[in-house]
Amino acid sequence: MVPSMALSSNYSTSPVSEFLLICFPNYQSWQHWLSLPLSLLFLLAMGANTTLLITIRLESSLHKPMYYLLSLLSLLDVVLCLTVIPKVLDIFWFDNKAISFSACFLQMFIMNSFLTMESCTFMVMAYDRYVAICHPLRYPSIITDQFVTRAAIFVIARNALFSLPVPILSARLRYCAGNIIKNCICTNLSVSKLSCDNITFNRLYQFVAGWTLLGSDFILIILSYSFILRVVLRIKAEGAVSKSLSTCGSHFILILFFSTVLLVLVITNLARERIPPDVPILLNILHHLIPPALNPIVYGVRTKEIKQGIQNLLKSL
Repeated sequence: MVPSMALSSNYSTSPVSEFLLICFPNYQSWQHWLSLPLSLLFLLAMGANTTLLITIRLESSLHKPMYYLLSLLSLLDVVLCLTVIPKVLDIFWFDNKAISFSACFLQMFIMNSFLTMESCTFMVMAYDRYVAICHPLRYPSIITDQFVTRAAIFVIARNALFSLPVPILSARLRYCAGNIIKNCICTNLSVSKLSCDNITFNRLYQFVAGWTLLGSDFILIILSYSFILRVVLRIKAEGAVSKSLSTCGSHFILILFFSTVLLVLVITNLARERIPPDVPILLNILHHLIPPALNPIVYGVRTKEIKQGIQNLLKSL
């Protein structure tokens, strides 16, 4: 009878009001030398995306659906960076490990929803390139400003709706195994393992919802590019193939950045018993930095209109 009473007492502990984020639990000395490159990457991501957004806003020649979709991608990158990286740097510089209960689950929601919003935006951009190359005469009537507005609403609503249960399910758990999260950010897996409740449904929902959303987006992206490639290979005119593919090059590179970093992160998490736990933590941070830093640079370098717009912006300063 005594053990059961003790167990009941443990379950009736006061609710958790905050968590402590312990970055790199096995190699905490990493955070000192990592803070500089992460800070530089963060400034690069913020500066490059802000410059791109201002350029598209001010340059009338860039007021086209393709560049509006690129603006949406930049906005998502900016929000993701601001959600994760400032807190990570706060831990590195000032050792401020505490994060409130509500802030932790808000961060979890933004990370889960905005990740799938990005993949969905890539899918819409792939459809844009498909229509531009496979149905060029119909492009102005299909890809309109109204299409972009509806696509943006769909991207935000679909992914926010399906991602919302993840933090809600985690927030409803009882946390009686301490409040120390062995991670730099509030991932569902890192937080829910502190609970004394059964978290099987929590993890199962995130796995099914996440991979259903990401998987459907990538299938549609692959289908779009397979149709594009089939049409392009039929073109007989000299130089037409390279010209057509160049319009998709920047978009394809962005997808490559996004999917490669995500794939490496997934593989390291699956093999976490064979590698130090600090490696997936570092990769998770870099996933919120590398694509946002490189995406606007790729478009700025490879797209003549954006390059010219940035030059005009710099001349006007």
